[in-house]
Amino acid sequence: MIGWVWRWARRIGIGVLIVLATLLTVRAVDAWRGPPLEPWHTFVPKEMSRAELATADLAAYRAAEDKLFDAVRTEVTDKLPPRDRERFNRYFAQSPVYPGHFAQDFNRTFVLQPEGEPVGAAVFLHGLTDSPYSLRHLARRYAAQGFLAIALRLPGHGTVPGALTAADYEDWIAATRLAMREARRQVGPHKSIHIVGYSNGGALALMHALDALDDPTLVAPAKIVLVSPMVGVTRFARFAGVAGWPAVFPAFAKASWLSIVPEFNPFKYNSFPVQAARQSFLLTQALQANIDRHLRGGRLAGLAPVLTFQSVLDHTVSTRAVIDALHTHLDDNGSELVLFDINRNTHFEQLLNAHADTALSRLLPPAPRPFRTAVVTNVNAASEHMEVRVTPAGATEEEVRPLALAYPPDVYSLSHVAVPFPLTDGLYGLTPDPHEGFGVRLGDIAARGEYGALIVNVDMLVRMSSNPFFPYLLERLDAGLPPRP
Repeated sequence: MIGWVWRWARRIGIGVLIVLATLLTVRAVDAWRGPPLEPWHTFVPKEMSRAELATADLAAYRAAEDKLFDAVRTEVTDKLPPRDRERFNRYFAQSPVYPGHFAQDFNRTFVLQPEGEPVGAAVFLHGLTDSPYSLRHLARRYAAQGFLAIALRLPGHGTVPGALTAADYEDWIAATRLAMREARRQVGPHKSIHIVGYSNGGALALMHALDALDDPTLVAPAKIVLVSPMVGVTRFARFAGVAGWPAVFPAFAKASWLSIVPEFNPFKYNSFPVQAARQSFLLTQALQANIDRHLRGGRLAGLAPVLTFQSVLDHTVSTRAVIDALHTHLDDNGSELVLFDINRNTHFEQLLNAHADTALSRLLPPAPRPFRTAVVTNVNAASEHMEVRVTPAGATEEEVRPLALAYPPDVYSLSHVAVPFPLTDGLYGLTPDPHEGFGVRLGDIAARGEYGALIVNVDMLVRMSSNPFFPYLLERLDAGLPPRP
């Protein structure tokens, strides 16, 4: 009997190895046949170490940041081979999307001072492959409401995609702590500090808030604002590290990248290294472990109120995890979840799959819930008019009010990337502000033609990149801010 079991175990093991070897071979060949690695993929600027981040202030961080951008200019921009001196290459100094041409380079950390004495401070944490640009509208809103706003460039971001091959999530945690220390230093010991996180930055914001419950030396936020937060990621991210295994052989170095795409976006990397996906997954795993550890003692007692904005359709993060792993465990402390439903009045209706059509009903647990829920949706399936359906914490009845905002008729949903951008955003907006130019308008492209002609995947152009309900987002944001004196 034992011999029979051993023989079958050996056969299964050999079969698994054959399948794994086949998959890795296919992966290696696919990477080898892809586009070449460019200077911005291979150059890795040196960020501050974790030990340095633990003791530095924001001035030191920004000084080191200046050196990073100087190094990118010297080692990448000034050394571009002729083939890379293209009109829409963000690393070509004569390109209209070269960030150095703009009045403000939003790849860098920036600070907004309010008029008069600050009523508090807010720290803004952008997403993976992103830059401080993604939260500039929210930072401006906070500053207009009297807050000092610190929009942090996280390590590995804003410079070259190659920088993400060396960054890890513990570096991002250390930088978050630095920014929160700076916020406390600038506004004093008694004023409230908010933390605002988008996507991967949302995971960092939650991680910091949970750590601060246990460590009195950390600055605890009085409010947590999350935009498309990365509480859980898609299943593929769990195995992203495996995709990079062939890169141990120099001939297959490109296998360490999940995508190699021309860099035409001035404030976000288009190329995506395996290491970045792996670190994002590890961060969510650490976050889930942190949440579970606190739950073993009961609910997430002591955590600041959480305000979350989330599209019901999100291809990047798990909307279900935002609800099941976070909001259902919160105390009744003023926390709120704002969900943006799909457009139920569109000529795309027959093309939507059942998963998309039933997303909202599958995601929300039945009331009563310990947090306020606001659902932005159509009045009915035959109406283009929108309403907000609010269920207060602990209640079972909805409060419904009309919303003087609407989906554009050819838009069937929001997306992971759309939520923090108004329709007028100069880069991502569907109706971009003509007075705000960044060399390219990515949000209003309506490409039509034949397959195979574009340098990017068509999905990148189809994805909605701005939010027609951004004014309502600001309304809910304002509701949680203290009045100015």
